[in-house]
Amino acid sequence: MVEGRNANGAPSNGKLAGGNAYTIDLDTFSRRLKALYSHWHKHKDDLWGSSDALAIATPPPSEDLRYLKSSAVNIWLLGYEFPETIMVFGDKQIHFLCSQKKALLLSVVKSAAKEAVDVEVIVHVKVKSEDGSAQMDNVLQAIRRQPKSDGPDTLVVIGYLAREAPEGKLLEIWADKMKNSGLPLSDISNGLADLFAVKEQSEIIDVKKAAYLTASAMKNFVVPKLEKVIDEEDKVTHSLLMDDTEKAILEPAKIKVKLKAENVDICYPPIFQSGGNFDLRPSATSNDDHLYYDSASVIICAVGSRYNSYCSNVARTFLIDSTSIQNKAYEVLLKAHEAAIGALKPGNKLSSVYQTALAVVERDAPEFVSNLTKSAGTGIGLEFRESGLIINAKNDKLVKAGMVFNVSLGFHNLQAETTAEKSRNFSLLLADTVIVTNEGHEVVTHLSTKALKDVAYSFNEDEEEEEVNVKTDSTRKEALYSKATLRSNNQEELRRQHQAELARQKNEETARRLAGGGALPGNSRGAAKASSDLVAYKSINDLPPSRDMIIQVDQKNEAILLPIYGTMVPFHVATVKTVSSQQDTNRNCYIRIIFNVPGTPFTPVDANAVKNQSSIHLKEVSFRSKDPRHISEVVQLIKTLRRNVMARESERAERATLVTQEKLVLAGNKFKPVRLSDLSIRPSFGGRARKLPGTLEAHVNGFRYSTSRPDERVDIMFGNIKHAFFQPSEKEMITLLHFHLHNHIMVGNKKTKDVQFYVEVMDVVQTLGGGKRSAYDPDEIEEEQRERQRKNKFNLDFQNFVNRVNDMWTQPQFKGLDLEFDQPLRELGFHGVPYKSSAFIVPTSSCLVELIETPFLVITLSDIEIVNLERVGFGQKNFDMAIVFKDFKREVMRIDSIPVSALDGIKEWLDTTDIKYYESKMNLNWREVLKTITDDPQRFIEEGGWEFLNIDASDSESGESEESDQGYEPSDAEPESDSEDEDSDSESLVDSEEEEEEEDEDSEEEKGKSWEELEKEASNADREKGDEPDSEDERRRKKNFGKSRSGPSSAAPKRMKFR
Repeated sequence: MVEGRNANGAPSNGKLAGGNAYTIDLDTFSRRLKALYSHWHKHKDDLWGSSDALAIATPPPSEDLRYLKSSAVNIWLLGYEFPETIMVFGDKQIHFLCSQKKALLLSVVKSAAKEAVDVEVIVHVKVKSEDGSAQMDNVLQAIRRQPKSDGPDTLVVIGYLAREAPEGKLLEIWADKMKNSGLPLSDISNGLADLFAVKEQSEIIDVKKAAYLTASAMKNFVVPKLEKVIDEEDKVTHSLLMDDTEKAILEPAKIKVKLKAENVDICYPPIFQSGGNFDLRPSATSNDDHLYYDSASVIICAVGSRYNSYCSNVARTFLIDSTSIQNKAYEVLLKAHEAAIGALKPGNKLSSVYQTALAVVERDAPEFVSNLTKSAGTGIGLEFRESGLIINAKNDKLVKAGMVFNVSLGFHNLQAETTAEKSRNFSLLLADTVIVTNEGHEVVTHLSTKALKDVAYSFNEDEEEEEVNVKTDSTRKEALYSKATLRSNNQEELRRQHQAELARQKNEETARRLAGGGALPGNSRGAAKASSDLVAYKSINDLPPSRDMIIQVDQKNEAILLPIYGTMVPFHVATVKTVSSQQDTNRNCYIRIIFNVPGTPFTPVDANAVKNQSSIHLKEVSFRSKDPRHISEVVQLIKTLRRNVMARESERAERATLVTQEKLVLAGNKFKPVRLSDLSIRPSFGGRARKLPGTLEAHVNGFRYSTSRPDERVDIMFGNIKHAFFQPSEKEMITLLHFHLHNHIMVGNKKTKDVQFYVEVMDVVQTLGGGKRSAYDPDEIEEEQRERQRKNKFNLDFQNFVNRVNDMWTQPQFKGLDLEFDQPLRELGFHGVPYKSSAFIVPTSSCLVELIETPFLVITLSDIEIVNLERVGFGQKNFDMAIVFKDFKREVMRIDSIPVSALDGIKEWLDTTDIKYYESKMNLNWREVLKTITDDPQRFIEEGGWEFLNIDASDSESGESEESDQGYEPSDAEPESDSEDEDSDSESLVDSEEEEEEEDEDSEEEKGKSWEELEKEASNADREKGDEPDSEDERRRKKNFGKSRSGPSSAAPKRMKFR
């Protein structure tokens, strides 16, 4: 909202470069030139200062943002700004004084001006070597000669923009020429302001587009940015927020707005204010202070953007843990603001609009009247503030349809009841862009909400929570301080402290998500597949005529006809579960057919069976035959037919679950697609035909891979790509491009989320001794060089393709997709077993991947909740990695058998990527752990969250709480010692010797008692405690449950403690 800073400046779609760079819309020029002359002649005395000629001089371009009426006239009339150009409008002539290039462009308006208002256009060209004085004298002489309406003896009055100081040598000379001409001068600012006040339809459309961009910037960028900063307690300056918001406006695709970036600009640098220092004037700026968001704080944000030089504005106030006074003030301001907007109707005076807002404040909160701003906004358009349309108590101009207003109302210098100095003084501001229509008004920035419930944030619900937050903050500061002091001493200690900080953040994040009900797994079993009714025959008349009472297979109708009690009974082949045959010693052959029956264990859920639950089902049937050849043929036909039908139905079901993709837009003749040839694809197309290489092409909105076969084609939309990888051949046999998708697609008859295109840089299989060695190259050195060159060539071709596609993805329409080819970092890789075979797993900047062996492994780092390193201990050669996802519905991903030599490297990588990891000495039953968490998330949060995995914390707490290790006690009947250290995994030899001595003393005390007596006493002791002795099976079950962190099943119900 910076008056005098933001200019109409250069046109939003570029500088005036040459005669052919731009074209003037002659229809718009003619229409608006008529409007100018009509308004001038109609209001010559009251608005145009009785001017006989209008002189408008545009200054040279400037880097400063500012609003000038001379620039507005250029853009309104000609469509572009013409810097260092003088325009003089007379009754019979229009004079332009400009450079050669501008003169060439302006020459096209001569005929249009003659037809529109019957005036002659004269263009005076100023060459670079001249100062333009001679041309100015000619213009002034022509003005003197024009006929005067008041009589021949009166002097011609020149109207000019008195408030615009001349800039540049040309305009300074022109100003001196006018003053020394002896002709009277008059200001025409009011006339131009009234001319621009009512917008035509094309201008209204530009305002609406600008308003949509402004509101989207507030909703999709500013609000989420503030919420993230406050939520993560970041320290961000107002000026940094200003810069980030400005970048978002200048790249509309980032805020989900489909406007061309070359047509948009900012009205003013976005304004962010907090911490008690508020300025509600249009000239406010964002300072370098940090955003202040403590309790009872107020944040004011104002954003303005332009489309085709037409302005729009929105301002919002956000309340953080607001007080009662702040809430009341905001509610009153919101009512007053809405009242002012409601009063913007054709025929009303602007003064009455302000009085309407003032009346609301006087009625609901008279104590705030003195704090109310003295105006409720201004007109807006090519200028951010149209001076003739200020909404205040003194302006009696009438509201007309087609006017556009920036309705801005606020309270300044209010006092809140708080002890914090920065929160005591606060201000409030609301602003919206409003278009006046024939029926009333339209708020075109309504996309950005201003309701109290949407702008008031509550973080400290009670004093206890506030104290906890203060304690946490101090702890964090101490941790950061110690982190800085130990940086040069102990890298392991530094990593441990960072992990402690990550643990705190992760537990807070998980607590918020679980408290909100997010990412909680539901029933893992999906609903029954919706499939069409499988009908073999629609009526009995369709059955084939029975020749003999033998089993028949009708392949056309996919049915089996069985002779039952003298009648051929049809069964659809999909109802068959298994079919088998057997032959006995008497040459009798038996065929046994088992059907799918609802309720049978391990039977897949079938929608058709579910609908017919009340029917009587045939479970199995057997037949005897003397013809083994016929039985063998029937079995083979049934198996083949069933396999084909199941494959078809499975593919149909998979296709039914696919997300509909957009259509691929092929590159036209002007745009040659980026192409990479001779590639293979994984997963491969179905069929037994020889696999053919294909070509990958990058089109307008996606990739297309195709081979010479017409049915072998795959389209991958850019919008469906989640991750793209390029892995050159280094120690592998292939160079590849891999795409991990958001939604599944079909490759042939396979449903997949991962599609890979690759080329073999050398033969994967070589026949030993199959080829003769060259006598000139017995050691095959030249062959190795050729293979190396081949590998480098493929890597270079792939790299060029990747670079060109990355350049495509930097275009504005793809900014929101955030796409870029990622390359695995081999130096951080490690060996492990993610599925069934060992593979080399490699991190990238955003994922953990394995792209050589199938099935592929692609894990997005942002989806990871925590990582647990299992079986980590002395003497172990390997350990396992369990990856827990934020979505608890997903199975925990296990990577087994990782060499222990990779442990430190993995820890360092996890720490640098801000992923919290834990270590344990055994594998956990994660399905049971997640079930326990999701069954009672509140208890999980209360008991420390993921800290039950922290070995160090649990060992230090074991002496404090007996409950904490109940889930791990091997037997309740074991003797306990108050001085015994419960960390059994780290006992020393001295500890074991002391235990032996204690056992010897106990045995002497119990000397003379038999084993039966001792067992009876132990049983009585357990019964007094309320526990029963464990059997051998129960002890084994406890040992297994120990892996899942659950308590012994035979013990009395106890409260589980997460550690």
